[in-house]
Amino acid sequence: MTLEQNRARVVAAVWQAIAQSGVDLSSIPRDQQDRLVAAIADTLLPTVNQMLDEVAPPVSSEVSGDERVLWEGRPFLSITERYVLTTERVRIYRGLISRTVDDIELVRLQDIDFTQNAGERILGIGDIHLHGADVSTPEVTLHNVHQPEEVRELIRRAWLDARKRYGVSFREQM
Repeated sequence: MTLEQNRARVVAAVWQAIAQSGVDLSSIPRDQQDRLVAAIADTLLPTVNQMLDEVAPPVSSEVSGDERVLWEGRPFLSITERYVLTTERVRIYRGLISRTVDDIELVRLQDIDFTQNAGERILGIGDIHLHGADVSTPEVTLHNVHQPEEVRELIRRAWLDARKRYGVSFREQM
């Protein structure tokens, strides 16, 4: 579910709670009511996300040899997906009860981008797009990542280090 959809659900829930409470808001102008509900929703979303951090099941980051974990995260408001960046790969865990694990080897990456709309900028989240040489999944998106610019830079540095370590270089097509 997108950030806008989650926000709309929270706004609707706040309006429903106001209606069920019986509190009379008719003396407050409608635009101020809308601003109040929006402020409540925008405060609730990060709070719920922090609560999910506390209850999200831990990922057993299995690494071998010299491989080290550089960063772990999850999409905003999600407990069914987690991301782990190591010195060798980006690993995506999906599922709560059953689990699917996708690995994107850093040496196979070709480009890293991120996108962020206005609402995501306010919350400090965004999507990171990994473009690679894997035929089955040429593009992978890490959705709603907290501090996407910093995470993108971590992935970029790990990618360059992995390429150097393995002596891999790519030629640009013209």
